[in-house]
Amino acid sequence: MTDPTAITAGGAAGRPAPPPDPPAPGTGAARRERLGHLLQHHGAALVLLGLVAFGTLAFDSFATGANLRAVTVSSAFLAIVALGMTFVIISGGIDLSVGSLFVLGGVLAAYGSRAGTLAALALPLAVCGTIGLLQGVLIGRLGMAPFIVTLAGLLGVRGIMLAVSDEGATTYLVEDRAFASLGQDGPFGLTWPVLITVVLAVAGVVLLQRTGFGQNVYAVGGNEEAAGLMGVPVVRTKILVYLLSGLLAGLAGALNAARLSSGVTILGIGLELDAIAAVVIGGTLLTGGVGGVTGTMAGVLLLGVIQNLINQVGNLTSAVQQVVSGAFLVLVVVAQRVLSRTQRLT
Repeated sequence: MTDPTAITAGGAAGRPAPPPDPPAPGTGAARRERLGHLLQHHGAALVLLGLVAFGTLAFDSFATGANLRAVTVSSAFLAIVALGMTFVIISGGIDLSVGSLFVLGGVLAAYGSRAGTLAALALPLAVCGTIGLLQGVLIGRLGMAPFIVTLAGLLGVRGIMLAVSDEGATTYLVEDRAFASLGQDGPFGLTWPVLITVVLAVAGVVLLQRTGFGQNVYAVGGNEEAAGLMGVPVVRTKILVYLLSGLLAGLAGALNAARLSSGVTILGIGLELDAIAAVVIGGTLLTGGVGGVTGTMAGVLLLGVIQNLINQVGNLTSAVQQVVSGAFLVLVVVAQRVLSRTQRLT
């Protein structure tokens, strides 16, 4: 995307500066550029394959069908939340409210299940989608900082959840068997949340790569000012990505409530950080404009496999998993910085 400040960089006559010549195929610069592109977009998938191979060789119980199903099922809910976060971060924003929306969605779904499956799904989607929409309006229309708006959302939404659940003292049980089966049953030995995640991921790829809205998301994240000058609906795009994030966080919470047969009020703490970590590990830049859904899904599975490998060892605590995930995230961000600098030099 062209920076409008560079239009007159070609000289006093105001002619555009000619773009730098691309590296010639077969040269060292071209090979470095291809390698950098591969690592940026597919590095998480390559590391994931390496860890799966290591786990298969090191632990007899790792590559069993039951264990792999456990990894995918436990990762499905984070994947749905991270899908919405991908759109937000590519657009140049951040959403810290998704953890609170996740737990609120679960409480509302369990509460609504008394009126049937439709109400159990519609209530959290309506409420969480509305909250996401309001955050998008504040960010897109009023120009408020995404960090501040969604941080307020994190606190406010959790307060709403506590009000609905009598300060967490009331745990609503899922009373509709059809809704509970949505989180616990499914074909091919998998649960419906896993299959729903796959469908949403495919839809996310199509939406991001093959539609005008997806191109607008990239444009806004790459250079918001230039996107506005090119006629991109910046405000509408920002509103829609936060609406999408709110809807997906509410849906993930509802599906998790169906799996647990209750609206547990202590979940979701730190989920927003896990979602951000998965998105960044998957190759999406926090500065916006670069990223994709497939990388995010690989990042989610990578975090799940790391946790599972630590569990396979048996004598390590969950604190080790947090340290390993944090260290891995730092390495990924440093690698992204180095790759970006290398590509600019080429």
